[in-house]
This record gives sequence, structure tokens and C-alpha cells, in this order.
Amino acid sequence: MTLEGRVALVTGASRGIGRALAVALAREGAHVVALARGQGALEFLYDEIVGFGGQATIVPLDVTEFDNLDRLGACIHERWKKLDMLVGNAGLLGPVTPLPHVDPPQWSRLFDVNVTANWRLIRAMDVLLRASDAGRAVFVTSGAAHRIKPYWGPYAVTKAALNALGRTYAAETQNTSQVKVMLANPGPLRTQMRAAAMPGEDPMTLRTPEDLAPKLVALCRPDWSETGKLYDFPTDSIIDFA
Repeated sequence: MTLEGRVALVTGASRGIGRALAVALAREGAHVVALARGQGALEFLYDEIVGFGGQATIVPLDVTEFDNLDRLGACIHERWKKLDMLVGNAGLLGPVTPLPHVDPPQWSRLFDVNVTANWRLIRAMDVLLRASDAGRAVFVTSGAAHRIKPYWGPYAVTKAALNALGRTYAAETQNTSQVKVMLANPGPLRTQMRAAAMPGEDPMTLRTPEDLAPKLVALCRPDWSETGKLYDFPTDSIIDFA
């Protein structure tokens, strides 16, 4: 129970990477604040965590309800006075299509979910992370941010922006001893998003979110010391953007 007494907020927690991480953090003793749109899936997650003796609070919320993210920060402050772990995992693939064919509402929605929501989380949770003795922020990015391919523009652009956002927050907190910020590239995993992006791929050839979860837990631990870098799951390595 190495994370006992610590509080973690995980977005996109109802399935895939977010769900696997929420379970893994709870098994280590953290109280997990699980945020996602689907209340039914969140309730199943809650039942699983409570079933093995863990602690969780579910928050049925779309990450683009920005004012509600502010209210969530206020609720976390009222209850715990701190936040030890923030994991920005919620994300959208968006249309895989030539850039001129992207509808403006699709573009805006992608930026709202993949970028702006994470900025609003930083804005709402920064004081709480600094109140922790070891605040950890992890943002789930993608290799698409730098491996540019035709038709993946909307997703790639938002993930490149997310990288810049995370690195900027790391630079702004690097003189604090308690806050560390990392980006994490999961690579190909057996998720619904991957299946939508690669419909002809055999999912049984891919690793699972449960394989990744222990690596993300490590980035959230109080003894994690790196900041402003990328954890690359396919190579199990830390990459310095510089």
C-alpha cells in the first residue's frame, strides 16, 4: 500500500488506460477520483475498487465542462486540502482525414478534449498539487505528435500541443521540490481508440492497458524524480525532449 493516504485524479477513467490505471492506483492504496462521461461504467469501476478494499470517488463529467472542473478542484480542496496525482488521460482520436476535410466543430472538439481540458485541469489543480508533499502530473500523449503521417493531422496537432503544455508546466514548476510533470506515450495498446484507428489490426497482437498501468503508477509515486520528459512505453525508456 505504497500510496496509502494519497489522492489521485484520473480522467477518462471509465475504460482503457484510465480504468486500468485507476484500479492499479487504488490497489496501491490511493483514493482515486475517477472522472469520465459514462456513469454506468464508472459505477462498475467503483464496485471493483471497493470490492478489493480500495477507495474511490466517481465523477460523471465531460472534461469539456470547464466550469465544473473548477468546481471539482474546490471540492477536492474542501475534502482533502491537496491533490497528490493528476493524470490527464481523457482523449479523442477525431477524424482520420485530410486537413481540408475536417469540419471546424470536429477540430474545436478535439482541441477542447485533448488540450484545453488539460490546461483547465492544470489551472484548477495547480494549488492542490503544490499543497502535496510530492505532487505528480502525468499527461497521456502519443507518438503521433512527432511521427507525422497523412490524414492524422487533427490528432497529431492536438498531441503536439499537449506535449508543449506539459513541458511548459514542468518548466514553471521545476524550481519547486514537490511537483513533477511527465508525459507518457502508451504506443499501440488494445483499446477502443486503437481499434477505431486501425480496424484491420489483430488486437490480440497488442499489449493491454493493464500492462501499461504499473509504469504509469511509477510516474505518480512520491519517489519519482524526473520532470518535463517523456516516458515511452514501447521502448520502456525516458526521453528528454531537448
